[in-house]
Amino acid sequence: MEYKDYLFEKAQLGENNGFENLFMPDFLFDFQKDLLAWSLKKGRSAIFADCGLGKSPIELVWAENIVRKTNGNVLLITPLAVSIQMIKEAEKFNVEAKRSKTGRPDGKITITNYEQLHNFDYNDFEGVICDESSILKNFDGKIKNMINIFMRKIKYRLLATATPSPNDFVELGTSSEALGYLGYMDMLGKFFKNDQNNCATNRRGRFVEATKWRLKGHADKSFWKWITSWSRSIRYPSDLGFEDNGFILPELTENHINLKVKGRNNGMLFSFPAVGLKEQREERSATVDDRCNKAAELVNNSKDFSVVWCNLNREGDLLEKIIPDSIQVSGKDNDDKKEEKLIAFSDGKVRVLIIKPKIGAFGLNWQHCNHMTYFPSHSYEQYYQCIRRCYRFGQKRKVNVDLVYTQGDENIISNLERKKTQAEEMMDKLVIEMKNSLDIRNIQNFDNRIEVPEWL
Repeated sequence: MEYKDYLFEKAQLGENNGFENLFMPDFLFDFQKDLLAWSLKKGRSAIFADCGLGKSPIELVWAENIVRKTNGNVLLITPLAVSIQMIKEAEKFNVEAKRSKTGRPDGKITITNYEQLHNFDYNDFEGVICDESSILKNFDGKIKNMINIFMRKIKYRLLATATPSPNDFVELGTSSEALGYLGYMDMLGKFFKNDQNNCATNRRGRFVEATKWRLKGHADKSFWKWITSWSRSIRYPSDLGFEDNGFILPELTENHINLKVKGRNNGMLFSFPAVGLKEQREERSATVDDRCNKAAELVNNSKDFSVVWCNLNREGDLLEKIIPDSIQVSGKDNDDKKEEKLIAFSDGKVRVLIIKPKIGAFGLNWQHCNHMTYFPSHSYEQYYQCIRRCYRFGQKRKVNVDLVYTQGDENIISNLERKKTQAEEMMDKLVIEMKNSLDIRNIQNFDNRIEVPEWL
């Protein structure tokens, strides 16, 4: 092995483990073809493309290429209810794919949801796709570990999502681990610093973070270079050097509706922002009626399709009572019932959908709707994904988002704004480094000659 090859291997930038594309249909845009060709050549990769940029057709054509290369099966895993939507996309693009809940492949390309993955055997598949893969970190450790084990046994792997942990890039390690590159802990050890040098384990003996990890100052550029060695990040086609024609979004208006109510401070002259999770939970519980009544007023005045995002069962039940033409998707519904309700709203048969972000924030296309209300929480990713169900490429109308909160929630709003800034900075770094690293091996510049002093 030559020294430059040794350095490249130590850089953890990974080599190509795939093949040249065998099938490239004309219905793909040029930037989608570029992403697809790179992903197939890489073999194990992630595509972080914003909502509406065509991840679904890319995934389906990727799967078809694996089938043609190996004559084996491909499993496409989606969030709940998105599997039905993916089947419609397959029919639209004339790619043969079928849905299975039995745990057995149904044709060469099988579509299922994450909740059904335990029924499948990885030995039956040559390729696997995780749609909306950022949802992985929202599962508990047991399910996430099962997904990682399932994927690590399969040669060809693709992750696709719009938000690669938008406000906490440490969690990019989840994607790396699923693809078979650096494990989460290996990534932390290589690029991050724990100033307190303290770690902890939970009662199952698994590692949990006991403090905040920070990116090492000298590792900043190397970290982003490593991320872009196995991923592509794109907010607009122009991020890959293509024209943005047809991919310019309409206006988005975020209306902050700060309700002046007493909240948890009953008996006090003034209301103060809640400090800490305990006070914030108390504030949320004390203001259910005020917030729900305001959300219902906004939705009832809209007269158009609306999504009402809630966090508590009490909120969902009350909203369903005071919004006449609404339907609620709740945790007590079984999977089939959830799908039935989500499809009814997606097909325009229901005007108002009431739902929690953890149930419906990922993967669904609701461009027919341009209004939503939202009760803020600390999760920026949930907020981003909720907005992007409606505010995505293909949306033709101005989108209005009404954030309904009280004075006690002002610290939550400030936290969301901070995380939004972090997310934008992270995506900027990913896109900039991707542009600089399109030929990753060449930019290492290992061939530079170094003058050695004569005395050596």
